[in-house]
Amino acid sequence: MKSVRLFVVFLILSTMLSSCKKKEGALLYESDRKESVPAPVQEVPKDILNTQQAFTTLVKKVTPSVVNISTIGKKKLVRPFFEGSPFFEDFFGDSGRPQYRRESSLGSGFILNQEGYIVTNDHVVRDAETIQVKLSNESVYTGKVIGSDPKTDIAVIKISAKEPLPAAVLGDSSKLQVGQWAVAIGNPFGLDRTVTVGVISATGRSNMGIETYEDFIQTDASINPGNSGGPLLNIYGEVIGINTAIVAAGQGIGFAIPVNMAKQVVTQLISKGNVSRGWLGVSIQSVTEEMAKSFGLPKAGGALVNDVVPGGPAAKAGIMQGDIITGFNGESVKDVRQLQRLVGETAIGKKVEITLYRDGNEIKASVTTAPADSAPAQSQMQRPEREAGLLGLSVEELGPEMRRRGVTGVVVSDLEPGGIAEESGIQRGDVIVSVNQKKVRNLAEYQKAMKDANNRGAVALLVRRGNANIYFALKLR
Repeated sequence: MKSVRLFVVFLILSTMLSSCKKKEGALLYESDRKESVPAPVQEVPKDILNTQQAFTTLVKKVTPSVVNISTIGKKKLVRPFFEGSPFFEDFFGDSGRPQYRRESSLGSGFILNQEGYIVTNDHVVRDAETIQVKLSNESVYTGKVIGSDPKTDIAVIKISAKEPLPAAVLGDSSKLQVGQWAVAIGNPFGLDRTVTVGVISATGRSNMGIETYEDFIQTDASINPGNSGGPLLNIYGEVIGINTAIVAAGQGIGFAIPVNMAKQVVTQLISKGNVSRGWLGVSIQSVTEEMAKSFGLPKAGGALVNDVVPGGPAAKAGIMQGDIITGFNGESVKDVRQLQRLVGETAIGKKVEITLYRDGNEIKASVTTAPADSAPAQSQMQRPEREAGLLGLSVEELGPEMRRRGVTGVVVSDLEPGGIAEESGIQRGDVIVSVNQKKVRNLAEYQKAMKDANNRGAVALLVRRGNANIYFALKLR
């Protein structure tokens, strides 16, 4: 009986000990779990929620106006260098027949109005045989090119839809500031309606070598192949640019055409299918540091007039060879590209004021722009590639035949290999017309002018080659 009692007591104690161990383990487990897994955040700062809401609202508002564009076109194949040989004809067949291959491409665009006009890039639809446009509701339409402008890479296409189309709202790119939000929506790599967010990295980017007329917005909002033609938006959902190019070797470096430039081009494309631009009737070149020094300009900038078309708008306004255009219609001119863009954007027949630097003085001239297609065909001359080193040229008097034709100056008879004259692009047979804007009619006047140029440390030579004129700035030792 006593052993039974002892057994019962042992069972009770074992049960109690086991229960305590379980509870202790459970407590340890719960304590350990609470320490390793943080509690979820209960509150998010209001500013962050408001910013997030602004982006989601923007995307919902704008996405219906963004379209995906797919094209199919023909591209002519480049012929091999050995084409025309018997081997080539035997192996490949008739070499006289052009060879093509079919290519497909993807791009983006945005609806301009309810009539179905769509803005995109020229390079998206260039040489396209068929254009398919897909809307946000998955409807697909056939697009037709209304007009395109390769010089700005802008094109307008049109679709015929049964229902009214949601149009994008155009903003004002002149008010952009670096650091503002930027949102890109498009079709990168065929990924339908991708949204990326960044900031305006810079404005007024030019001399990129992408298009003839450049005034790009730079952004770090991700832009990839397929985004071309799609909108770049501000935080209000207004279109501020047309995404058009990327730096292939860079991360987060994309470029968009400002919407203000696009507005003028698009209006003309819709009304007449092409773009007419203003024309001044001058040939211009960049002003280097050496050239600015030789002309007495405080710093490099503007556009140097190296030729004036007789009877053109500039000639009628009194603009002369050797003038440096530093202002156009109230805007400072920093380089040749900018002046070309400003003139091209000016309405034909509009009277504008031009600021000139001439003989150390700033003067004004009023010019009425003419149509660019009224410009006479002229022979073109390449600008110098480099301007450095020694002078290194010899000159002679002009021959009697050239003098009979009314040519004045001295002719370049020899060039020192590696000298500044050769490296800057001066060639044998060039006629030096003036030195530092002083006309030279013979060898004696040229030598005197060169002697005077030593005081400046640089010399600007006006050279006539064929029917073209160009300035060269040479640094003197």
